[in-house]
Amino acid sequence: MSGWSLPPALGEVIDLAAIDDADGSRWLALTADGTIAALDPDGDEITVLATVELVDEPEHQPWGNHPLRRRLHASPCGRFAAVVNDYGRYGRVVDLGRGGVVTLALDGGNYHSNTVPFSLTFAVVDDRPVVVHRTRWNRLDVSDPATGELLTAREIEKTSEQERPPHHLDYFHGRLLCSPGSRTLADDGWIWHPVGEPAVWQLRPWLDGNVWESEDGPTRQRLCYRDYYWDGPLCFVGDDLLAVGGIGDNDETMLPGVRLFDVASGRELTSFAGPAGAWFSDGRRLYSAQHDGLHIWDPLTGHRTGTLPGFTPTCRHRGSGELAAVTDGVLHRWRA
Repeated sequence: MSGWSLPPALGEVIDLAAIDDADGSRWLALTADGTIAALDPDGDEITVLATVELVDEPEHQPWGNHPLRRRLHASPCGRFAAVVNDYGRYGRVVDLGRGGVVTLALDGGNYHSNTVPFSLTFAVVDDRPVVVHRTRWNRLDVSDPATGELLTAREIEKTSEQERPPHHLDYFHGRLLCSPGSRTLADDGWIWHPVGEPAVWQLRPWLDGNVWESEDGPTRQRLCYRDYYWDGPLCFVGDDLLAVGGIGDNDETMLPGVRLFDVASGRELTSFAGPAGAWFSDGRRLYSAQHDGLHIWDPLTGHRTGTLPGFTPTCRHRGSGELAAVTDGVLHRWRA
């Protein structure tokens, strides 16, 4: 494992994101004052790219153990970034190639937004970056991060108050993930009254054929149901499998562990106890960043194949294969 000290002048790093398509190890860091900087540890270089206005939410009321948290997302190419308020309502998409110009002001609505991380992920379609994001508690959209253009325009029909309109989705969108090849999206949200229900669907049919794919399209699969439990560990294992955290039917009896699903069919393939914390995968291994360090697992057999005590990464670089975290002003990196 390597460590690279960041200069104190950079300020407190509050989140880290990988530039996955970069040659070598390159990262974006978000500081407490809204600075976004590119980190090149192998070249011993830091470049300040932009300063983003952090949107405050003075009327925010925390739910459970989830205070408002600033989160940094990066497009795989590194040109675009999003700074959002997890367990909040607002965020920004910025073009780092133009000095941090805001291309999209995000508003996910205030209806129970404090129960979930802000729904957002970047993907790549035909070598073009897109951003998937929440626009209401029960609606997701895809936009062009360069222009802010909406790519999934659609309107729910108005009906009487007693009648549910077509395509209405009674689902509070939560944390979003995109599979490594941008084929599939995963959503860790919940339904009333409250039941966690992770779901998956394909991105291409949503953009090319059915604007309602995220609501009730044929590729959408509802994976499992857990009373009062969502926002747990979640990780794609390649493009075809999704590891869902928690073994059990409700929050009171939930055991740390993996339930592995085939995303095309929604079928559960296996389950095993043990992994907790944040999860990452290179397609062959599952990494769990737990309080005592990093644990390495075989996602198909459930065997733990290694540990790295004291290292708790916060993100993974798909290009370099590194896991990383910033702790006390030092960027720590490790690769299997």
